Amino acid sequence: MATTINENIIYLPLEGVESEHCALIVEKGLAQVDGIISHKVELNNQRAAINIKDEEVLPKAVQAIKDLGYGVTVVKKVFPVLGMTCASCAGSAENVIAYVPGVISSAVNFATGNLTVEYLPNITNAQKLQKAIQEAGYDLLIEDESTQQESLEAIHEKKFKQLKTKTTWAVLLSIPVVVIGMFFMNIPYANEIMWVFSTPVLLWFGKDFFINAWKQAKHRSANMDTLVALSTGIAYIFSVFNMLFPKFWESRGLEAHVYFEAAAVIIAFILLGKLLEEKAKGNTSSAIKKLMGLQPKTVVIVKPDGTEKQIPIEEVVTNDIILVKPGEKIAVDGMVTNGTSYVDESMLSGEPIPVLKKENEKVFAGTINQKGSFNFKAEKVGKETMLAQIIKMVQDAQGSKAPVQKLVDKIAGIFVPVVMGIALLTFMLWVILGGDNGIVQGLLAAITVLVIACPCALGLATPTAIMVGVGKGAEQGILIKDAESLELAKQVNAIILDKTGTITEGKPIVTNMHWLNNDSSAQAILYSLEKQSEHPLADAVVKELGNLPITKLSNFESITGKGAKAQHNQETYYVGNKKLLTENAIQIDAKLLDHAKEWSAEAKTVIWFATSTKTLAVLAISDKIKETSAAAIKALQSMGIDLYMLTGDNEATAKAIAKETGINHYKAEVLPQHKADFVKELQQKGKIVAMVGDGINDSTALATADVSIAMGKGSDIAMDVAKMTIISSDLSKIPQAIKLSKHTVATIKQNLFWAFIYNLIGIPIAAGILYPINGFLLNPMIAGAAMAMSSVSVVSNSLRLKWKK
Repeated sequence: MATTINENIIYLPLEGVESEHCALIVEKGLAQVDGIISHKVELNNQRAAINIKDEEVLPKAVQAIKDLGYGVTVVKKVFPVLGMTCASCAGSAENVIAYVPGVISSAVNFATGNLTVEYLPNITNAQKLQKAIQEAGYDLLIEDESTQQESLEAIHEKKFKQLKTKTTWAVLLSIPVVVIGMFFMNIPYANEIMWVFSTPVLLWFGKDFFINAWKQAKHRSANMDTLVALSTGIAYIFSVFNMLFPKFWESRGLEAHVYFEAAAVIIAFILLGKLLEEKAKGNTSSAIKKLMGLQPKTVVIVKPDGTEKQIPIEEVVTNDIILVKPGEKIAVDGMVTNGTSYVDESMLSGEPIPVLKKENEKVFAGTINQKGSFNFKAEKVGKETMLAQIIKMVQDAQGSKAPVQKLVDKIAGIFVPVVMGIALLTFMLWVILGGDNGIVQGLLAAITVLVIACPCALGLATPTAIMVGVGKGAEQGILIKDAESLELAKQVNAIILDKTGTITEGKPIVTNMHWLNNDSSAQAILYSLEKQSEHPLADAVVKELGNLPITKLSNFESITGKGAKAQHNQETYYVGNKKLLTENAIQIDAKLLDHAKEWSAEAKTVIWFATSTKTLAVLAISDKIKETSAAAIKALQSMGIDLYMLTGDNEATAKAIAKETGINHYKAEVLPQHKADFVKELQQKGKIVAMVGDGINDSTALATADVSIAMGKGSDIAMDVAKMTIISSDLSKIPQAIKLSKHTVATIKQNLFWAFIYNLIGIPIAAGILYPINGFLLNPMIAGAAMAMSSVSVVSNSLRLKWKK
């Protein structure tokens, strides 16, 4: 596949550019992008050839094309990154990938250990990305997605066991070094014994710190491993020199101290901190592990001849008939073909009450069958199932970066070089101002500065809180697409609610029916007439009348905006609104008219059934308000949020619904395009607007809003556009989502505060700022323990989110 003519000409595969006019629009758009030297849109080849100054221009070019409403064929993938040891590693790996030709965007999340990358498939691929990252001292797991997670679990499990072994041995060998160094320095061969015990701790159990530091140095970068390797290496070499050449110091009137215990204990403490951190980080991703564990490995399919066969889930194809027994998990999405049972859907919707499933009802992968057994036809398998999409959405959200993280990333990027500079400055100041012991104390202070500084606490502060927050949302049936919407939701002060399917059930039902004469043959005619109609209200009448015998009708005609008519035995029958009756001069019975007026006042839709001369019946149809809507609206109003209801329904219905639910602001007879205009209107008044909807007609407004929330039982387009999805379509989940946002943002702020404060206080104390005041110098061993615990405390604070209500 052709990629480039020379290294700066890149071909962008275009989508939706189908005419010369489209090509011209794209050409004009590219002309506005700084850094593009020349460009040409090749309509026949469906691509744009651009000559760019450097790789940083590529994302701008792609975004410019997307902003014009066209597409660029890109691949977006998530790969686990192996070999990262700290937050600086994440920044380093991210930069390496960003400079691979063809990469549009890259983000490495240290908490999840994942790289999210967007690239042009005609220029680069997973193997090229892997090669680039391997050269930087890391690795990329690029297996097939179905096996990737299992491989990753196995790799993490193996690494965790190795870390546990290293930590155990490092601690055991450090104990005698500390005991001798603290209490028995005068015993014979004390220095030699400490040297023997501390050497394997540094050079074997801590060798990864030195190997990784060297890899970083080769690429002119530095991370936490650099700090650990420098501090412990300097302490160790200094101690070996003092042990072998004590006379160098004694001839100058100074004691030749050794610091083997500091070097060994720093390694032991940091390994212990990493062990605790890995364990805690494993808990932050428990929600995704729970979701992944919901899908069974095998299923029983029923063959056309009635025989049953157990097959692996990977072999299930669309239209397979699958048998589900009591207590079993449903493997894929499908439709019940026979049998009935109650199914626990709480893991998807967060609703604890099992749902009755009977013939022609949908079932979803990951839900658990209760007591009955049934067969269902597979409709969506593999990556298409709702569970697979939820898992992907949660993973993407956990891997995305909150706006506040961008600032933290910049700080983490320069953190290690700054700390190394402070350590060097500390040593120089001690040498100049420290008197006779200036060199030794300066060296110890510099080592302590290197040890106590912790970029990991900063790097973990935001992503761990986001991971737990998004995971907790998923467990509650609130799907959050990205970290930005989770961070922004707490600021929402205006919510626009669509009526149908959001406040109401979205399922019209017949609430009242009155017949002048209880004539079963007339009911059968109405049933047959409505059965032929495609109107949603007709469906409600058919469901209400049940399975009546079909009466043969002739000359069926649908009358737009009014109803329908048909003939039977030379008589014409009408069903529809009052306008249809008056136009055909049909006499309306006074008794039925009273009922109709009463039901209209209750905001119900009135349907008439009549012959060519007289009315036979009147029916009232209503879209029932969800049980939780009024309470949810009250809860949102108590949070100080302004609520607005928009509906395409008439004024009377809108007014009645608003009154019943307690909404103060509403608009009736609103067209879809006007919903987006109303969102902009509120935004211009300075409001942070959330739009809640469920239909295709809400998608423009959802895209315009600051925070967009879709109802899970609505259209796929609405869910695709929205940044949050309420799986159960229950409005009471929205106050929960806002509270979750508040708790998550509060946790991020706490984490960042402690991470910054820890470093701001710890580094000056380590440098010896208190020495002139009270003679206090921080022991490097204590600094190692403090550094190890700072990351653990940040992750532990994020985990507190799990238990917040």
